[in-house]
Amino acid sequence: MRVVWATDIHLEFVNDRGRNAFYGDVRAESPDFAFLGGDIGTAENVAEFLNEMDNAFSCPIFFVLGNHDFYHGSIEHVREQVMDVARTSRRLTYLSRCAEPIALTASLGLVGHDGWGDARLGDFEGSRLLLNDFRLIRELKDLPQKELRSRLQRLGDEASGHLAHVLPPAVATCRRVVVLTHVPPFRESCWHEGRLSDADGLPFFACKASGDTIRRFAYGNHRCDVTILCGHTHSPGEARIEPNISVLTGGAEYGRPCIQRILDFAND
Repeated sequence: MRVVWATDIHLEFVNDRGRNAFYGDVRAESPDFAFLGGDIGTAENVAEFLNEMDNAFSCPIFFVLGNHDFYHGSIEHVREQVMDVARTSRRLTYLSRCAEPIALTASLGLVGHDGWGDARLGDFEGSRLLLNDFRLIRELKDLPQKELRSRLQRLGDEASGHLAHVLPPAVATCRRVVVLTHVPPFRESCWHEGRLSDADGLPFFACKASGDTIRRFAYGNHRCDVTILCGHTHSPGEARIEPNISVLTGGAEYGRPCIQRILDFAND
């Protein structure tokens, strides 16, 4: 089974020709499935881009959203928008709203959620970073530091709660499970320019709540290998968290959407 994985494609930064070139690259791989790891566009155009891919691809598309997908809008409104698109599409599935794991084959399961930098790793109070999230996303705009931290943690808890629901049946029945998310769920998978993120970046570029949940349900279940696909940091890297838990973090460059990897699950 052949899977195309892409993340942080930021289609808002390319014109029609650039988007069509990316869609052609995906089609040329003749995948059985496409995984999209978030930061597809912004609140103003993510639904449009999903519609384009629904028409451009000939395979099922499983996706999550990233923080940029909510820029100039609201988290809840954008999620409802993309769900409306998914309900009427031929191929699109928004994993954050799937109540059960997806069985891609008898032994390969798929789960996912957007995730969020949940301010639980690194030095939130001392960080010098000021993300555009806090200017451009309605739920996070202009909040006092204490309230912002609480809001970020609730978003992380939401991701964790979803994974706590869908992961147990997946790891109990599958030999391999893929977790598709936007935000790296472990410190060891939060890469920045070839190194692990520092205390300034970790609060906003890792979702500790998701990582804790993945470890809780996957660790010790050695008959099941769990592979996490994430992005967000724009820096590629690989990490082995436990003997049966590995993470691939995708790189990205604005204006140059590309396929991260072709994943071959021939034995699943």
